[in-house]
Amino acid sequence: MHPILNKNLFFVKEHVGMFKAANNFDIIDPETEQVVLICREEKLGFFTKLFRFTDYKRMTPFHIEIKLPSGETIISLKRGLSVFLSTVEVLDGKDQLVGRFKQKFFSIGGKFGVYDANDNFLCMLKGKWTSWSFKFVKDNTEFAHVSKKWAGLGKELFTTADNYMLEIDKSVPQDHPMRMLILSAVMCIDMVLKE
Repeated sequence: MHPILNKNLFFVKEHVGMFKAANNFDIIDPETEQVVLICREEKLGFFTKLFRFTDYKRMTPFHIEIKLPSGETIISLKRGLSVFLSTVEVLDGKDQLVGRFKQKFFSIGGKFGVYDANDNFLCMLKGKWTSWSFKFVKDNTEFAHVSKKWAGLGKELFTTADNYMLEIDKSVPQDHPMRMLILSAVMCIDMVLKE
């Protein structure tokens, strides 16, 4: 696992765009204000791009890569066509399975389970329908939380850009695969629950 993933605070900034099919983010270290990771969705097929501009956007497949600024892929997320519930695979930079996210049915505010590569339950990502706030929890222990940071009313009205702050609790051990899954889940919140 890359050492950058041992940080506990990440600011995720979506690229502004009025009409865009792909989702692209910069992941910034809030302390240094430097881009530490880039998240790109470069492998979109023609029909996927086309359906991204319809009401079926949340059902379209995706393949997102989280890379170092140098271009080296450290995490990728893949989902096929999704009709009702999403299952997203998370892979490391060597295309080895790290874990999965499984969306829960009938969840108010959004919810999915986070599982390791052996399908062991690690935690639940729970959202509140009244606000843009998500927590990674298991047995009343919070491992991380994500909140939306508004970029300003005018910008939000005319674009689909979203910015998020991810804070991973210090109790999550360094070099633990859960850190990769938590960071990846921020992209899934946007693609699966909030689009």
